[in-house]
Amino acid sequence: MEFADIFQSEAFKLYGIPMLICLARITDVTIGTMRIIFISKGMKYLAPFIGFFEICIWLAAITQVMENLNHISNFFAYALGYSIGNFLGIFIEGKLAIGTVVVRIITKKDSHELAKTLRKQGYSVTVLDAQGNTGAVNVVFTVIKRADVPKILPIILHYNPNAVYSIEDIRYISEYGLPSNEAKTKRNIVNFLTRGIRK
Repeated sequence: MEFADIFQSEAFKLYGIPMLICLARITDVTIGTMRIIFISKGMKYLAPFIGFFEICIWLAAITQVMENLNHISNFFAYALGYSIGNFLGIFIEGKLAIGTVVVRIITKKDSHELAKTLRKQGYSVTVLDAQGNTGAVNVVFTVIKRADVPKILPIILHYNPNAVYSIEDIRYISEYGLPSNEAKTKRNIVNFLTRGIRK
């Protein structure tokens, strides 16, 4: 049997094509899930770029399904690839930890040591006095990279183990809200892009 004949065999149509469809769907849905997340973070250049590859892969998968409607395994492969792709997209984006978040900490205990430690770590910290349901509290705000969340949580729990904290994504932040090294990097990127536009 020649190599070309393998693609025409009944075994390939029964097992090979569904596997290829599933892999194609996993790939394009993974990319699509990340694209949607990138859009929500305001990444207007990266999202359309990966969207091009997403739709190319999707067209290849749907073409195989439409050309082989007589095999129900293709439909299950298409659906399975879609499900796995959603999971992988969210998982990969979580590992990449792209973006910036604001951490809001509410604590009854004096937050002086917590704020001091965070500032020593290079984070910008704002502390406010507020009134909670049961009395006076401190509200601590800091803006960090998402990748730094695992680093900052142990610090919060060490100094204020009963603190209530929330973490929210930020779509845009001015350079003044960033630590000095990150602000410098942002300025360099903006200057580079602006110089390119002027040319």
